[in-house]
Amino acid sequence: MCYIAEGRSGACDRYANDNGQLVRLDPLKILEHTEASGGDIVPFLEKEWDGEIVPGKDGFITAIGAGTTYPDYKPAPFIVASEVDGIDMITVVTEGIFSYCGVKLKIDTDRHLGEECAPVRSGGEVIGHVTTSEYGSQMLSIGGVHHLTGGSKKEGRLTCSTMLALCNGEEVALEIDGGAKLQVQSGKAPIINGNSEERMRVGCGSATVGMFAAQWKGLVDEVVVVDDHITGVMSEHQAGKVIGWEPTGIRINGRRSTPGRYFQVAEPGTGWGGTNLQDPLAILGTFDARIARPGLSLLMVSTTGEHAAYFELDEELLPVQKEMPDRLLPSVKRIEDNCEPALTSVLFMAGAGGSLRSGVTEHPVGLTRSVQQSLTYVSCGGAPVYIWPGGGITLMADVTRMPKNAFGYVPTPALVAPIEFTMRAEDYRALGGHMDYVMPLQEALSGKTGKQNDHILTGRRGVATPSDSPWPTRANAYPWKGTS
Repeated sequence: MCYIAEGRSGACDRYANDNGQLVRLDPLKILEHTEASGGDIVPFLEKEWDGEIVPGKDGFITAIGAGTTYPDYKPAPFIVASEVDGIDMITVVTEGIFSYCGVKLKIDTDRHLGEECAPVRSGGEVIGHVTTSEYGSQMLSIGGVHHLTGGSKKEGRLTCSTMLALCNGEEVALEIDGGAKLQVQSGKAPIINGNSEERMRVGCGSATVGMFAAQWKGLVDEVVVVDDHITGVMSEHQAGKVIGWEPTGIRINGRRSTPGRYFQVAEPGTGWGGTNLQDPLAILGTFDARIARPGLSLLMVSTTGEHAAYFELDEELLPVQKEMPDRLLPSVKRIEDNCEPALTSVLFMAGAGGSLRSGVTEHPVGLTRSVQQSLTYVSCGGAPVYIWPGGGITLMADVTRMPKNAFGYVPTPALVAPIEFTMRAEDYRALGGHMDYVMPLQEALSGKTGKQNDHILTGRRGVATPSDSPWPTRANAYPWKGTS
């Protein structure tokens, strides 16, 4: 029900009015088998195109640029038939309008970004929250229907625009109440309080002690790996015990878990090992005079190797910082070398509801059951998705595996995301598919559109599949592999 003036585009920038014809502005994206790692391989074509421009007989029509089913009575824009290893297949292609959608951000860092459930803001509006951290990563949940439609118009607009930018690979500025300021972009290192993160931790403090215990034996009397979650102490740790590490009389200010493992040594923060410490000695108590001795050497290091310091006990058994000995430098460097690069991962998550499913079949619950039974393979822009168990079709996709600018929006506000359903022709027929609207793949590749479409396409563009992405119509994506 949008009004688009002659020669202008609509509010969503997806459609335009060209002499009274509704035109989908973005080109239809077609996946191609290729050795390339990704990127556009066929130039954008205006208005008309030559069917030979996109080569190959096994291209995959993605939903990017295809158009949508709204209003929901009509079949999806493309319902395409192909043959794979002698099996007749159907792929149903549509751009889904998702009000129930969000973005999960995995930010590789030990630094404390904010308390769990702390609000995450964009442009001053709350658009999400901090959720439970994972091993070496902090997690944010962005969007969701309550932020899109349950708050003010400004909150909805900023939620939608932030998710759109994240899903399309753009950099976004976020701020966490009582926490950090972030600049995040899919596939890039996060920038936290103005500093670019370089690496994620090799393990927790306990794991780091276990991994490098044998390499430190004989080089230093004690090692403490400082970590916000589990700080490791070599002489008490089982790894140290097994290789014959002598007690040092060290005492740690924290809650002792199992031997050599301490919780709550400090508050979370952006300092040593994800704590708020700038001075690691703050976690040490008084050494046991019955065991400790002057000259005892101590290495304190963080789980990324970013922080490291060397100490020796003086005559009063107090640690005094000394220059790092050359013998210990390789071990600190080895921690750094075993850390993976810090990245920001953006995962699009959405639920495919009844309106979208009706464009696939006249019996929408049949599609849900077919997906749950793995008879139907779901992809987003040709990229694989994870289907959550339980009811409905709840999916999650890594946006870096999708073609660039795969997402759009509508002013509802809601995101528009590509989604494809691929299955055997006999399974599509059985679930009540729109068989009268099926068109051969070659016709779709040559530029033909479905008779159900009320818009025309501006053009099409071939894109290479990432080298690690499975081909959507491969037989081994289905439980009937090897059968006809």
